[in-house]
Amino acid sequence: MSASSAPITFSHGPTWRNRVALAPLTNLQSGSDGVLSDDEHTWLTRRAEGGFGLVMTCAAFVSSAGHSFPGQLGVSDDMHLAGLTRLADGLRAAGSVSSLQLQHGGRRGDRALSDDLVAPWDDAKYGATALTTEGVEQMVDDFATAARRAEQAGFDGVEIHGAHGYLIAQFLDGRSNTRTDRYGGSADNRFRVVHETVAAIRAATGPDFQLGLRLSPERYGIVLDEARELAAQVMADGAIDYLDMSMWDAFKMPHGEEPGDRPLLDLFTELPRGDVRLGVAGKILTAAQVRECLERGVDFVLAGTAGILHHDFPRRVVDDPDFAATHPQPASHFVAESVGPLFLDYLSTNWDDFVTADGVR
Repeated sequence: MSASSAPITFSHGPTWRNRVALAPLTNLQSGSDGVLSDDEHTWLTRRAEGGFGLVMTCAAFVSSAGHSFPGQLGVSDDMHLAGLTRLADGLRAAGSVSSLQLQHGGRRGDRALSDDLVAPWDDAKYGATALTTEGVEQMVDDFATAARRAEQAGFDGVEIHGAHGYLIAQFLDGRSNTRTDRYGGSADNRFRVVHETVAAIRAATGPDFQLGLRLSPERYGIVLDEARELAAQVMADGAIDYLDMSMWDAFKMPHGEEPGDRPLLDLFTELPRGDVRLGVAGKILTAAQVRECLERGVDFVLAGTAGILHHDFPRRVVDDPDFAATHPQPASHFVAESVGPLFLDYLSTNWDDFVTADGVR
């Protein structure tokens, strides 16, 4: 048995059949109201059929104020339940554990979709208004309510999106979060919203519900030493089941930080993690890279680009130790991989090295 094909257990929820998870991927395929579309259902269930141990949805907005982009999946209202239930059922039938990623855009929300952008501070650039203390408490409750709705729909768990400069990550920004209440200023105060959101979701869901957390290790105003400290705290606390470190590149050196002679990943694998599992995402495209990440001490990997390119990436990694997912690929390749037209247009528009016209490489 290869390392990637070994099952992985957690303190809560079901065992994953292997150590390759589908990363949460923006795909713009939901309805304008956040209701799941047929294309998004097909895209995700095909990855479950392809052997991913965990299939995670794109970031799903937990409140209308956090709606961040057109075609985003929603979990903010009971009108989303029917589609989410259908998706959870489909992922389970295909043999994959399911997770719904919970997100609030904060100042990075879309004003065309929300008239009331919020942030930890008043932000004139984005036209966002600082949340009151009660507003922060309501935001935490929105995450908990969304998690309860996901559990009702039949998902095995949720992941809190605390990365990439969205609302929870905005609280971690030491440059700008100078709030004077318990959610700003010191690192412990800026970390508080993460701990409270984790605790609220645990209290709102059952004992077999799986809970993950995604963090960025640097940038977005996040200092590496603070990112390590927060990661250490949440793993020591043990309330989450896994920590998903989204690095953009799992093999990079720290950005402008010391020590600069050690890979960024090593600064997190060396932290005590108790029963919490540690995963990493970022440019993991080959069987060799999957092996390297696991050998360097992570418990699982999250594949994004590779999962778009190949619905059965986990099986290819096991069957061929030299397998590599490569791009660009012609549009017909993506259609065959159940990438719908809206998703394909998003890939074509935003990355010039991803999709080519058929017959062109």
